[in-house]
Amino acid sequence: MEAIILAGGFGTRLQDVIGKVPKCMAPVNGKPFLAYVFEYLDRQKCTRAILSLGYRHNVIVKWLEEQELLPFEVDYVVESEPLGTGGGIQAAIEEAGADNVAVVNGDTLFLADIRQQMAFHSANNASVTLALKQLHNFDRYGVVKTDDSGLITAFEEKRQMVDGYINGGVYIINREALLKKEMPEKFSFEKDYLERYAGEQKFYGHASDGYFIDIGIPEDYARAQDELKNLFA
Repeated sequence: MEAIILAGGFGTRLQDVIGKVPKCMAPVNGKPFLAYVFEYLDRQKCTRAILSLGYRHNVIVKWLEEQELLPFEVDYVVESEPLGTGGGIQAAIEEAGADNVAVVNGDTLFLADIRQQMAFHSANNASVTLALKQLHNFDRYGVVKTDDSGLITAFEEKRQMVDGYINGGVYIINREALLKKEMPEKFSFEKDYLERYAGEQKFYGHASDGYFIDIGIPEDYARAQDELKNLFA
């Protein structure tokens, strides 16, 4: 299994807490958040990870070089300027060898079963399969609508919701389907690819009840200190 890790984020809302380091390098119990992402991918039997780097990429590269043993082969691509989530994925997936590649964020953890998601993706000959997480009483995320087969029918804007499924940020992407679209170098994967082509391509959602955390705000970053200690004991 090959996986792309999107690790180019600025972490603007966390800078008062973590300083000017990439968001994926925010320390959680003495090690960077990225280390937990690595451990999750290792549990999913990942064999190679391609990091999509941008802001202060040298900090991440230095950490990688300091590790005595990594759980899988690690390569990376570096953006000379911010390319958006889509541009970052596109640059990294060009370096991938697999037909279907997993993609995760370097600043969120959604402990979805990637192997199950990959099997579902392949069975449906999907272009993209999103891991969906059910949340209650939220307003930070948009909602993903699917039909009974899991085919995505709509992406709804952020608003206060009592209940709904969100995009958990774990994707299985068919390499050929993405690259043949000839997207610009810089674009949003969510807005310019998923939402724009949802009615045209086979985009599926695969629900998971796995643990989910996004460390993008100080409150959730603080919560990660306790919760990840237990999950990755």
